[in-house]
Amino acid sequence: MTATMRAMVRDAYGPPDRLELRDLRRPAAGPDDVLVRVRAAGVDQGTWQLVTGLPYLIRLAGYGLTRPKVPVPGLDVAGRVEAVGERVTRFRPGDEVFGTCDGALAEYACAPQDRFTPKPANVTFEQAGAVPTSAVAALQGLRDAGGIRAGQRVLVIGAGGGVGTFAVQLAKTFDAHVTGVCSTAKTDLVRSIGADDVIDHTREEVADGSRRYDLVLDTGGHRSVTRLRRLLTPRGTLVIVGSGGSGRGGGRWTQGAGRQLRAMALSPFVGQNLRGLMSAARQEDLRLLGELLESGRITPVVDRTYPLDELPAALLHLRSGRVAGKVVITM
Repeated sequence: MTATMRAMVRDAYGPPDRLELRDLRRPAAGPDDVLVRVRAAGVDQGTWQLVTGLPYLIRLAGYGLTRPKVPVPGLDVAGRVEAVGERVTRFRPGDEVFGTCDGALAEYACAPQDRFTPKPANVTFEQAGAVPTSAVAALQGLRDAGGIRAGQRVLVIGAGGGVGTFAVQLAKTFDAHVTGVCSTAKTDLVRSIGADDVIDHTREEVADGSRRYDLVLDTGGHRSVTRLRRLLTPRGTLVIVGSGGSGRGGGRWTQGAGRQLRAMALSPFVGQNLRGLMSAARQEDLRLLGELLESGRITPVVDRTYPLDELPAALLHLRSGRVAGKVVITM
């Protein structure tokens, strides 16, 4: 009898309430693959985009023009290795891992071995499932696009969100002076994860030109590139990660990606370095994050967990703007 699994499925792009819990054929590990029994799967703005098909740039990126190529959404996963392919050398059944794969929002998921890394024993599956996409975006935004250096003044906009909570902690590992921007409800959290200063954006305008930073990582705002430039030193760097929680601006084609494109187009003509970020999980970055988790230098912030069949509710909560850290689905 064919082995089956439960998975959240959508046959067409649309609102989360069209997702259905179904029984599907369990994936089989190819020669280079690892089959994981999923224990937790993180959801983020990318998950929302894969479900809704918005902005349309997501479809053009290879996920399916008129309907999803992969019926099961989700990218971030943590679990226990169930089986490995004949050429897999890094893992064996029973190993606890986290990483990325297509179709993470199911009881089993499968991907090549280089998309996983060992899960540290001191973090839970729920914490590990919150890491891959958001922590990699924070790391690559600060280090690769931002060129962060010790002693710099770094501003993280959206510091209480999924990427932002990792960005604050990672910036401190680079010995930067970190200021976090967030709402009133998240100020204590942002201080607790290491921010040297916290700005409550509901009470003061951060981009009023009175403060300047060497590096600004915008993970959750909708401020124009012109306003964001007021936050930079004359040779400072701006890195825009995504469009923020509500996805406003830019229309159905680009949404927040429009700000990234405008920043990159303007950058050659000004003294400041204006960047957009298209992050991608790399095995060496996942391994580094695993080491930082194991040492306790970063700790995932999990706002709330939901069972698999409540994925639609989890996505609506994600879009509410009230999430502190990450939303995680548990199996």
